[in-house]
Amino acid sequence: MNFRRAVWRLISDIPRGHVATYGQIAAWLGYPRHARMVGRALRSVPSGVPWHRVVNARGGISLRAAMGSMVTQRILLEQEGVRLRRGRVALARHGWDGPVRGRARRSSPRGRVRSATMKRTYGG
Repeated sequence: MNFRRAVWRLISDIPRGHVATYGQIAAWLGYPRHARMVGRALRSVPSGVPWHRVVNARGGISLRAAMGSMVTQRILLEQEGVRLRRGRVALARHGWDGPVRGRARRSSPRGRVRSATMKRTYGG
């Protein structure tokens, strides 16, 4: 599985009402420091993948305003109960801790090394 498809698959697992950062997605796939690659993968995201659940490290929307996607992302997040204050999502409240089998967690995964199972599941 290529990196883009692994990104799309992982993003599809983000629960409604939660968000993850570009950096978290990259790290969960085994590519820390490759947040920009996640952003590139989102440029060609297929229909049905909840791209709007990915935000920057500060909880902000990083899409270009000229594309109209900023407004779209905000609307989609708000429809899921995610509120933005001063243009940012409260990551402590709405952040997703990543794919953990059997339960959902919401704290920050920074510094955590993902298992071989994670890489097999998402192809990272």
